[in-house]
Amino acid sequence: MNRYVITVRRWWTVPLALVLLVLVSGTVGTSEVPIPSLTGGMASAHVDYFTPVVIVIAVMYSLERRLPSAESTAVVPVHRFDQVAVILTAVLAHGAGLVVGLDVARNITLVLALALLTWRLANEATAAAAGLLFLILNLMLGRAYDGSGHASHRWWALALYPAQSVGAWLVAAALFAVALTVSATKRRGVSS
Repeated sequence: MNRYVITVRRWWTVPLALVLLVLVSGTVGTSEVPIPSLTGGMASAHVDYFTPVVIVIAVMYSLERRLPSAESTAVVPVHRFDQVAVILTAVLAHGAGLVVGLDVARNITLVLALALLTWRLANEATAAAAGLLFLILNLMLGRAYDGSGHASHRWWALALYPAQSVGAWLVAAALFAVALTVSATKRRGVSS
């Protein structure tokens, strides 16, 4: 089964994606990318704001690779390996978050949860695109200004919350737990 996880599922791509995330964030992560705002004007975002999509693409790539005949006859259900790998991805992302910023780690968890929920309804490519779309919509629609004219964010734009926001962390963790449960039912339904 270990050989299946490594050669067929290729879960080794996720740690490589995390290394890529750290390298990109460390080298060009603070570079600004202009983003049009639907609430007025032109805004910008750091490149490292978009790096969670790299992790989601690697996870969706690994989940997409299957051998249904081998999975249906396996002694250990493969969906359990998938769940452990997704949880390990979130844990490793938080380890990388100590280097690149805990807001990036929270956004990885958030976008990964959204991707797993989308994957339940659609396919892997749509799931990865949904994460990127979520990040872009947060930037385009989620920015606001408070009463004193300082830049702020709308209540629903979780990706824009600062790393210290306990509420954003709790929502991301709850959404991740729900997404794990829902995606496991999809995998069991497909492989059984």
